Amino acid sequence: MTTWLREETPHDIFRFLREGDEGRHQTARVTADGASWLASAAGGRGTALARWESRPTSPAALPCGTVFDVVNVDPVFGRRMLDQLWTEGPGSGPVAVHRGRMMLFAAPGTAQRLPALLDWEEWSEEVPRPLCHGLGDAVTVPPLVPSGSAGPRWLVAPDTLHPWLPGPEVVLWACVRAVRATSAADVRVSIFPPADPGANVYDVSRRR
Repeated sequence: MTTWLREETPHDIFRFLREGDEGRHQTARVTADGASWLASAAGGRGTALARWESRPTSPAALPCGTVFDVVNVDPVFGRRMLDQLWTEGPGSGPVAVHRGRMMLFAAPGTAQRLPALLDWEEWSEEVPRPLCHGLGDAVTVPPLVPSGSAGPRWLVAPDTLHPWLPGPEVVLWACVRAVRATSAADVRVSIFPPADPGANVYDVSRRR
């Protein structure tokens, strides 16, 4: 597959991306290998490549279920999930934002399995219900080249031919950890015992 994309196809978009890959460490920028991985999700790869070659700054619709699934979450909660994945967990796969939602790219099969896992989890009522896109669904992915517009954009762009993608158990773990972290932040710990509502209260501000 790598040989086919790099040596046998005439699509200049990959040459353009490869020229900027060296020395680039921008998480929001798609690399040539990342673009190849995205293209592999399309059944007619040639059509996808031709479209991206002519319009690299335009988003594209790609099918889910074979190369990746997508877990679509509230952006605030999604940020908390990412914090947990990157600080306490194994990291994330590609992540994008679109129309006020955060899209976490996950392993195929996650969209089918995650809702059932959430139903069994004791913290599930605290988790904003995600939208899961799997086999039979399609999602809009950000453009290969940032356009500076208000459309979809990458937070963590694909940068390899075989990106690691979290499975349903890892996504569930991130959901639960995000909820627990938020609950812990809401708890106020005091060194003083709670006040007795029946106790006499004296104004000591006037004492000399």
